Amino acid sequence: MDHSAASAEMRSDFLQLLRSRRTAEGRFSLTSPFPLSVESAQPVKDPLFQETPTPTYSEAMESCPKKEIPNFKELLQEENFYLTTEAGEQGRLPVMLLKLKEVTPERRPAVVFLHSTHKNKEWLRPLLEAYASRNYIAIAIDSRYHGERARNLTTYQDALVSSWKHGDTMPFIFDTVWDLIKLADHLVERLDIDPSRIGITGESLGGMHAWLGAAADTRYSVVAPVIGVQGFRWAIEHDMWHARVDSLKHVFEEARVDLGKSAIDKEVVEKVWDRIAPGLASRFDAPYTVPAIALRPLLILNGEKDPRCPLSGLELPESRARKEYEEASSAENFKLVAEPGIGHQMTPLMVKQASEWFDQHLKP
Repeated sequence: MDHSAASAEMRSDFLQLLRSRRTAEGRFSLTSPFPLSVESAQPVKDPLFQETPTPTYSEAMESCPKKEIPNFKELLQEENFYLTTEAGEQGRLPVMLLKLKEVTPERRPAVVFLHSTHKNKEWLRPLLEAYASRNYIAIAIDSRYHGERARNLTTYQDALVSSWKHGDTMPFIFDTVWDLIKLADHLVERLDIDPSRIGITGESLGGMHAWLGAAADTRYSVVAPVIGVQGFRWAIEHDMWHARVDSLKHVFEEARVDLGKSAIDKEVVEKVWDRIAPGLASRFDAPYTVPAIALRPLLILNGEKDPRCPLSGLELPESRARKEYEEASSAENFKLVAEPGIGHQMTPLMVKQASEWFDQHLKP
């Protein structure tokens, strides 16, 4: 099977899985889609962070290249709204959009930003403002069980445990990928966005969302996941799963007890992934989904010493992706950059590199 056919098959299988886990009232079919509705909202004054102490500053995000505009605050236009992506409480997707007020109507490039675990769309505001100053339309969402979609400090943790217990939702990555597909439905219909120039990026969990969202939906035309791409099967096979598991420890501890184990081991890890994100460590893992982004411009930014996204686990997906780009004479459209000496951390250099990538590939 050639690359395009294999990618299309993977994408079809992934979409079928995503559709199969929608709430009963909102279950999709090819002939009867759940209607996508838009509801206006107010800016969030006190966003919920599921971590203590509440974070207040990100050097990396504040370092994002920004065009100096004297009356920037007056020119900045903000939209807050909800998209209904499926039935039920979690089907209400909170969206924040920033752009410069239009002097003349034009379709502009857009970039979607995804936050890391326990944070929210408001945390990303410095990035959105920086991109808006450079005449992008900048969009952020709350991922599942985060921000406006959370009620307390344990909402996301509780959702992961519930998914393990009941297998009815996919709060780790996959349900937010569904939201990104529905978000793309909205963005390509907007008169202020060029539907052929929509980028996507994110940090950590948001990097996973960006990677798999782009693998699932080709309307995301330029992709730059930050500290989010890893090989899940490779980690299991090489006993390098501990750092990732430790970041979601509660659900794995629940699984350990349910499985009658004295300690979390690779069997527990594999069973949890298969339950809460089916296929994440098999047919939807990096060796299959990273190459599926080809031949769209793809920049993967990781830390050289990141224990959650070990570089050795990316050797196979990188080689497969690079082969596709090189065979199409598009080698310049694919880069994997590992910042020396950096662990699981988004740095100012990564923010700058992602910014330059979007400028290179999304600006006319």
